[in-house]
Amino acid sequence: MQKGQIIKSLSGFYYVESQGKVYQCRARGKFRKDELKPLVGDYCEFSIENQDEGYIFQIMPRQNSLVRPPIANVDQALLVFSAKEPDMNTLLLDRFLILIEHENIYPVICVSKIDLVDEETIKRIMSPYEEAGYQVLYVSSKQNYGVEDIKLLFKDKITVVTGQSGVGKSSLLNALDIHLKIETNEISKALGRGKHTTRHVELLKMYEGYVADTPGFSSLDLYIEPVDLAKSYHDFAELSSQCKFRGCLHESEPHCAVKEAVHDGRISLERYEHYLTFLKESKLLKEKKYG
Repeated sequence: MQKGQIIKSLSGFYYVESQGKVYQCRARGKFRKDELKPLVGDYCEFSIENQDEGYIFQIMPRQNSLVRPPIANVDQALLVFSAKEPDMNTLLLDRFLILIEHENIYPVICVSKIDLVDEETIKRIMSPYEEAGYQVLYVSSKQNYGVEDIKLLFKDKITVVTGQSGVGKSSLLNALDIHLKIETNEISKALGRGKHTTRHVELLKMYEGYVADTPGFSSLDLYIEPVDLAKSYHDFAELSSQCKFRGCLHESEPHCAVKEAVHDGRISLERYEHYLTFLKESKLLKEKKYG
């Protein structure tokens, strides 16, 4: 039995890298029975049936996992959001941040297409995130601006590159490595959003780490318990220890440190209002689940 890591999943096959070689594998039937589907990023035990084909028998414990995109053991997420075409969507960005931080994945915000806007304007929009302690990078794939800063992020890490559709994720990866030649599509002028160009999840070897190019998507459901949602932003979690009530949802409770920070301007009102939107959604999903 050998150990390796799944670096690609396509049409029922899993491509496992072990000691510098990639094996095409199928999963044994017991995975379907246990409802544990192997994911790209999983460490596994597998056997080789012939020279370069085999079967996966066991999935090792995961550090974390995401549903959309389906990937496991992620160290950090590069959240790509465009400054223009489509316009910066901070509501969707905050949704991504909640989901990523809930899984204990380190987020890096990447603002793409900054050549299409006034840089000072977009930096003003992003200032609440920088003040909250998020790492924000500004890039233009066309002008090759800021690309070198991103290359430094990847060493010894699995990085998932994700974000809203049409923001230039594939263009960014092509700018990072000209040999990739990932298919890209222009924004649909009628719909104002991009076409999905990435069809599967794959780990790409890049700058001494792995980078996952993932299918783009424009909506995410928050299947997170309200009490966990309240801790999902790192700056909210840091303040929650100062709240009067344990398990404070930062909504209507008195003596709430998060609400005080919003009042004082230490947390932006927009981010807090987005949080309240997500909290309401989380409560509704919980009601539907338990009746």
